Amino acid sequence: QVQLVESGGGLVQAGGSLRLSCAASGSIFSINAMGWYRQAPGKQRELVAAITSGGSTNYADSVKGRFTISRDNAKNTVYLQMNSLKPEDTAVYYCNAAIATMKYGMDYWGKGTLVTVSS
Repeated sequence: QVQLVESGGGLVQAGGSLRLSCAASGSIFSINAMGWYRQAPGKQRELVAAITSGGSTNYADSVKGRFTISRDNAKNTVYLQMNSLKPEDTAVYYCNAAIATMKYGMDYWGKGTLVTVSS
């Protein structure tokens, strides 16, 4: 059984920073891509940032230059450093990872962590 557990969300003023963490645990054989998605009220879930096992990254245009994704492969953990936060960054942030166990590979999701940016 594999679990993804996010942490680090909260309330912050516009211009502030937060760091999200997501740790994968369980019967993990390997982890390929990891990423962060977000879903604001009344909107569809969207990709924020993703990182491959080799460290290649991609970002949504709306967060380029403000957010940085990184990972610690030894800890099966992905991070999202969010700087210069804006009210429009308010959303539930979800961690996603493509994980292979000894039996199969599939995408896993965390339960989400709420980020609220006040103006």
